[in-house]
Amino acid sequence: MGSLLPASLLLVALSIYPVFNLVGLSLSDVEWIDGRAHSEFIGFANFDQLFRHETVYWAGVRNTIIFAICAVTAQMIFGFSMALAARRASGVTRAVLTAVFLLPIVMPPIVIGAMWRLLLGRDFGAVNTLLGYVGIGPIDFLGNPDIALASVILVDIWHWTPFVFLLMLTGLESLDQEVFEAAKFDVRSPWQELRYVTIPLMVPTILITLGLRLVLSFKVFDEVYLLTGGGPGTSTEVINFSIYRTFFAQDRLGVGSAMSLLTLVAVAVLIVVVNLWIRKRRSKSQEATS
Repeated sequence: MGSLLPASLLLVALSIYPVFNLVGLSLSDVEWIDGRAHSEFIGFANFDQLFRHETVYWAGVRNTIIFAICAVTAQMIFGFSMALAARRASGVTRAVLTAVFLLPIVMPPIVIGAMWRLLLGRDFGAVNTLLGYVGIGPIDFLGNPDIALASVILVDIWHWTPFVFLLMLTGLESLDQEVFEAAKFDVRSPWQELRYVTIPLMVPTILITLGLRLVLSFKVFDEVYLLTGGGPGTSTEVINFSIYRTFFAQDRLGVGSAMSLLTLVAVAVLIVVVNLWIRKRRSKSQEATS
């Protein structure tokens, strides 16, 4: 029991106490006087403000959901396809493919933001320069509210597909090769092997990767901050950027804490739902293969 005490104290210090502090701030009106924070208990007034008047936050909720669904779906498809390609390659080809596929995820976010702003810029962007040669454009990828969110999603797909690729490749490498050897007598094409052997065996890895990326996608901030700043208007506003602006730009700690607490509860519920769904799907998959 004594050996668990340090870990328990660390958990309280790093997790439980900040949550209770966040609850306290969300129920208070916080003002800075002479460089010190002074709080006054106001009950659920911050939540009333959040639900009645913070339309930007709710636009961010909508955009975050769209972002998560579109980005994660594409990342799962591309990541799995890239893993299959790398697994079927050999020697130098495999090493080169793996290095190229993993390159985006090792880049610092600030480099990614600067690079994609140069690529997607309206006047001097490399993409619009190439489109100009075929008589198209210029297209304002980051300034047009109709396509700005799609542009940010594109950047996130490029950035995080290597993460899915790495997990998928690890899962493919761990598959029992004896199953594939036995299946050669029943399958007649690579497509049949993929559909009836590889994918069923990869279901646990696919579900875990999907759940992990889905939860992490709700934390998107870097791409929005570096590329669009939430604009134009609220077209690329996301939850974390709304919280950032409320806390640091507007200095409204109470409302920002209410946003953070509501988001924390929503993500916690999402984690539980995803975890239960993964367990259910894994049990069905194991029953089908047994």
